[in-house]
Amino acid sequence: MPKSVGSYIFNAVRGGAVGASEALPGISGGTVALIVGLYDKLIGGAGHMVSGIKRYVTDVPRGRGRERAREQFRQVDWSVLIPALVGMVVFLGLAAILLAPLVESYSQYAYALFFGLVLACLWIPYTGAGRKWRAWHYLVALVFAAGAFLLTGLPGANLPTHPVVVFLAASVAICALVLPGLSGSFILLTLGLYEPTISAVGDMDVAYLAVFALGALTGLSVFVKILQYLLENFHHLTLVVLTGLMAGSLRALWPWQTEERVILTPTDVPVTVVFMVVGFAVVTAAIVWERRKRGQDVETEHHQVPTRV
Repeated sequence: MPKSVGSYIFNAVRGGAVGASEALPGISGGTVALIVGLYDKLIGGAGHMVSGIKRYVTDVPRGRGRERAREQFRQVDWSVLIPALVGMVVFLGLAAILLAPLVESYSQYAYALFFGLVLACLWIPYTGAGRKWRAWHYLVALVFAAGAFLLTGLPGANLPTHPVVVFLAASVAICALVLPGLSGSFILLTLGLYEPTISAVGDMDVAYLAVFALGALTGLSVFVKILQYLLENFHHLTLVVLTGLMAGSLRALWPWQTEERVILTPTDVPVTVVFMVVGFAVVTAAIVWERRKRGQDVETEHHQVPTRV
């Protein structure tokens, strides 16, 4: 069934939300992908793309594997992936220029909003497998939450903008795009490369951006296959780990802290809490809407099934 123009725009906007989040320290692109319902499509599509490209590169020159490569590409939902990727790139650039300075000026309120968003979003991986958690699942989640809490509490470094350093930093930071709970921008901030990267986007520093893009593609192509394998073979346990990572990463979004991760005494509490509640309410509404929509779709499909006489 052909897609409507509205569906392409909708997917571009969803991708744009993910891309914009990657320009903001603390908020994870993977988390936003969960909120807007793109996560499974992105992971599955990227995984099949990587497999298809690998088949072409390794098998086709030797006279075999062309059909296997095409089969991988056919499994990608291009009507979702292409608009989403276009939206990501466009909104990432806009956010780096427009939103990042705004968040920096009102960081306490922005982080409070993000804190509420991620807190509510914990419900998605927690219930995603449709299976009951056992005691050891909570223990595993707690271990990964503690790890994420310690990681997001580390003071920032000041690494040089050497091409090798930028390549490696990009390959690590991009993993946050597909790993809910960890922010790619926050990783760059911890490494001391956030400001240089934002400046490179604003100044159109082609050399820097080319090295960064190459590192990001390399890291993404490796990590997405690992995550795809884990989701396909250890789905429930992977969601348990993701829940723990998201919970621990809330440390990075605590609104009362300095740039050096030092916790401060809460100030302007009423307004800050309001932003937390707004963020929490937005995600909660999105989850409720998505579940109702899914239920309506299932009911529609049920009514459309022809009955046998």
